[in-house]
Amino acid sequence: MKMTLAENIRRFRKERSLTQEQLSEALGVTAGAVYKWEAKLSVPDLDLILEMADFFDTSVDVLVGYEMKDNRLEATVRRLQDFRRKKDWAGLTEAEKALKKYPHSFRIVRESEALYRAYGFETGNKDAFRRSLELLRQSLLLLDQNEDPQISEQTLYAKMAMTYLGLEEVEKGVELLKKHNAGGLYNAKIGHALAACERTEEATRFLSEALANSIADLCDTISGYFNLFHVCGDHASAQAILRWGIGLFSGLRKDGKPNFLDKVNCVLLASLAGSQFTSGQEEAARASLQEAGRLAAFFDAAPSYDESDIRFIGRIEGASAHDDIGATAMDAVGNAVTQFENEALTALWSKIAGGDNS
Repeated sequence: MKMTLAENIRRFRKERSLTQEQLSEALGVTAGAVYKWEAKLSVPDLDLILEMADFFDTSVDVLVGYEMKDNRLEATVRRLQDFRRKKDWAGLTEAEKALKKYPHSFRIVRESEALYRAYGFETGNKDAFRRSLELLRQSLLLLDQNEDPQISEQTLYAKMAMTYLGLEEVEKGVELLKKHNAGGLYNAKIGHALAACERTEEATRFLSEALANSIADLCDTISGYFNLFHVCGDHASAQAILRWGIGLFSGLRKDGKPNFLDKVNCVLLASLAGSQFTSGQEEAARASLQEAGRLAAFFDAAPSYDESDIRFIGRIEGASAHDDIGATAMDAVGNAVTQFENEALTALWSKIAGGDNS
């Protein structure tokens, strides 16, 4: 609820070219009273508000400037989200009001918790972290209301763990993350926390698994973006995402030895050539295919599917690399080229693969 009574008294008075003294005479009050109303030092009695509304030929609602906020649940949720996005910590007061009005709403409790947790991380305020923990526990009790597929018991416990880390209760945070680390979802967070505690050997294991999983996700992401841009005919973006991936994976070569990412890069280079050829950049396509051929020969001479041959990654127990891109790196390039269904491109690759780089 918001009122702009002081501003409106001043506005209506000036619209009628009245001084404060003239308005006070019309209402039978002192000039000092009018000054205080406009300066927000006092508020006129209700009977005077009614008299002023009549004097200014307006309604009481307009004079008071009464605005009722939309306090329905959906609007309240959006407002709490907006406070968090804008880092407006006045929203904490709004959150507490909302919690009183909707104490059993999962969405209100969750958004209020997120606001407190964000405030805690932004300011280091320990009381905010403690309030966040209280609301997370309450969220778990209300979880059956949840309709967001990205929220689960696992993710709520992870938020709780991160809040413990914010409180510098590292052991509690790490153990909670480990307990709910299905699919290695929180490997990076666990490794980060362990490294900060100088538990280097344990941190290496979790960080290695996190990096290996991230690389696998990046392979899918880059491939997905390329397909998206290629279908849309956005060749510049398609080529940009491939070059970014090629540079990124090249930087993970260790001691000059081949690793599985070289085979991946063979496919990315072949895809780059396909995009270049399709968009009329035939010389650039030839250069990309030649580079793919050189890299494929380098990998096939000593193929490695050992994750520890990738820079920064240590031995991961039970890990193994598998793909469906081709038995060899040369096969992988050929398969990628074939996907473009372009006879001229396929013929160009056949010449290069056969040793004719003219």
